[in-house]
Amino acid sequence: MKASRGGSEGLEIGALDTSDAGEAVDVLSRGMRDNPLHVAAFGGDPELRLRKLRRMFGAAAGVLDLHRHMLVARNPDGAIVGVCGTMPPGGCRPSIGQQLRLMPRVLANGPRATLRTARWLGAWAKRDPKPPHWHLGPVAVDAHLQGAGIGSRLMEAYCARVDAAGGDAYLETDKLANVRFYERFGFEVVGEQEILGVPNWFMLRPAR
Repeated sequence: MKASRGGSEGLEIGALDTSDAGEAVDVLSRGMRDNPLHVAAFGGDPELRLRKLRRMFGAAAGVLDLHRHMLVARNPDGAIVGVCGTMPPGGCRPSIGQQLRLMPRVLANGPRATLRTARWLGAWAKRDPKPPHWHLGPVAVDAHLQGAGIGSRLMEAYCARVDAAGGDAYLETDKLANVRFYERFGFEVVGEQEILGVPNWFMLRPAR
């Protein structure tokens, strides 16, 4: 029997079809709209912040092939309700060509947001481990469904994928509640840094 559409039962966890990349971008943008770093980078207006996030995530999906490395959770009606980026080893550092292709989309968010985004992502890049690793993120559950266990189902699938392939997994987060959540799946804090006035945590899950 399928569960209610707001719960974690009855979900289908699987790869993202390229044709549904736009729907996944919308879920990411709604689910992460109020993250502290996004508020710091894109400002206090929620609707403006949502538009800028859609632009950023849409660019990443198209230029970095981010959508090709996503797990999604679908409810019994087939709608995407959660998204989990699963970038494999060697895929999380954009090439010079990719950076150039991203630039016009990033600049479209305005000079202030562009500078702050560059500071934020630059700080994250300096922390990125040099040894090969799986890079987790972005991870989001649609805003009205958070706390229903959907994120846990995605993480179970993600950890199973990483364990089957072998290798360390790494992530960044700007929310203390997320630190506690990821610790449940074997991640450990390996560093902390304030970026744009926001505390950030960097976490590693050693190979199993």
